[in-house]
Amino acid sequence: MGNTEVSVERDVAAPMTAVWDALTDLESMPLVLSGVDAVEVLTPGPFGVGTRWRETRRMFGKSATEEMRVTVCDAPVRYVTEAENHGMHYFSEFRLTRRTPGRTSVRMTFSARPLPGGKLPLLARLLGGLGSRAVSRAIAKDLADVASSVERTV
Repeated sequence: MGNTEVSVERDVAAPMTAVWDALTDLESMPLVLSGVDAVEVLTPGPFGVGTRWRETRRMFGKSATEEMRVTVCDAPVRYVTEAENHGMHYFSEFRLTRRTPGRTSVRMTFSARPLPGGKLPLLARLLGGLGSRAVSRAIAKDLADVASSVERTV
């Protein structure tokens, strides 16, 4: 299996800064994202390159904890997180685009590739075919949760 990539885009009726704040407020993530059970912030200070946290979420009916780290941060336009677990390297990119005053497009792209010598875990096998649709639905749900949270407060 080579690289697998899934992208989902969502229009949010809120300014870019409000959407950015919701996406990067790690402590509030379990309150905003219905699929996230817990977040443990591992680095003090503002969100940016080097920020790390452990995120526990439900995927395919199971609870999984990943340690995420920010590797690119261009506030309030784009950030990238990376994680490694079970023989896979995961990338998640959030890209925000101002559509009109008070409207923002958020595009989340998730990709996974096997680490050298790693055996393919269940998620990697699922990312082919039906699994990529399930990942796409999970991303769409996260973006809908963010939109709902931000749109209530603006």
